[in-house]
Amino acid sequence: MATPTIAANAYAALAKMREDTANVAGGLNKGQESGPNFGSILKDVMNAVSAAAHNSDAQAQAVAAGKANMVDVVTAVAETETAFQTLISVRDKVIAAYEDVLKMPI
Repeated sequence: MATPTIAANAYAALAKMREDTANVAGGLNKGQESGPNFGSILKDVMNAVSAAAHNSDAQAQAVAAGKANMVDVVTAVAETETAFQTLISVRDKVIAAYEDVLKMPI
């Protein structure tokens, strides 16, 4: 169930990734590393997905204790699912690009 909050968070994360990617590309074009490298971007994204998962777990525990609203739990789980699916999609694209590089003749 997509809500405006989930969509806004997804767009904000995408904008941050684009900005980070542009910083890396700009640094490579100049022959210097002025921005974060791919590894640090990947680490940040993994940490964000992990934080979303911890948030959904905390919300589920709070609902079990009677201290949270069920809508908050559903929203947190949906955000985590979206972030995880995005991460899987990016991983698949990276693997496909790596396989393409391996197939290139030397």
